Amino acid sequence: MASANSAEAPASRPAGPQYLPSSVQGAVKILVTGPFGVGKTTLVGSLSEITPLRTEETMTAASSGVDDLTGHSGKTTTTVALDFGRITLNSRLALYLFGTPGQQRFWPLWDDLSRGALGAIAMVDLRRPDESFDVLGRLEEQRIPFAVAVNTFPDTPSYPEEELRSALDLLPEVPILHCDARDRRQSYDLLIDFVDHLHRSSLLELQP
Repeated sequence: MASANSAEAPASRPAGPQYLPSSVQGAVKILVTGPFGVGKTTLVGSLSEITPLRTEETMTAASSGVDDLTGHSGKTTTTVALDFGRITLNSRLALYLFGTPGQQRFWPLWDDLSRGALGAIAMVDLRRPDESFDVLGRLEEQRIPFAVAVNTFPDTPSYPEEELRSALDLLPEVPILHCDARDRRQSYDLLIDFVDHLHRSSLLELQP
C-alpha cells in the first residue's frame, strides 16, 4: 500500500494548500490512541501528507497532582483535543488519522473521536506497559478493531511476542507491530501493516 501521491513514504510535504484529488469518493477514519506521552502526536505527524492539525498546549502548574508525569520529566506539552492528519490511499480513498488525548480527564473527547472509526492503532510504551491497560480495555469494550504499536524508544526493553501478548492480555487476532514514531519510514511501514490487517479482516476494501 502506498499513498496516491508517492509509491514510497514522501521525504517531505509539499508547500501550500494540499487538497484531495477530485476522484476521491470515500474516507476511512483511524484512531491513533494510547496513554499520555506514548508518541501519538509524533506518529500522526510522521504519517500525515498534510501539515497535521495539533491541539498541543503547554503544561502548567495547574496539572500538578492531576497528570502523572512519572517517566515523562522532559515533556512540556500535551494534546488537549485531538491530532489530525490525512493520507490519500489511492485515487478513490482517503484515510483520516485522529490522535486522541492521553489523560483520563480528556476521555469524554475520546468517546466522540472514536465514533465511526474503522480501527485504531493503540500505541504502547514497554517501559510503562501498565499505562496502556485502560485504553486497550476501552477499545475492546467499544469493539473497535485495533493493533498494538510498540513505540521503540532508545531504552525500550525487548520481550518475546508471546510474553508481550500475555502481559497485555491480547486476543490472538490483535497484531503487535513495532516502530520508532519519529522515523517516517518506520511509521509508514506500520500503517501499511495495519491497513493490510484491516483489508485481510474484510473491514476495509481497497479499490484501485
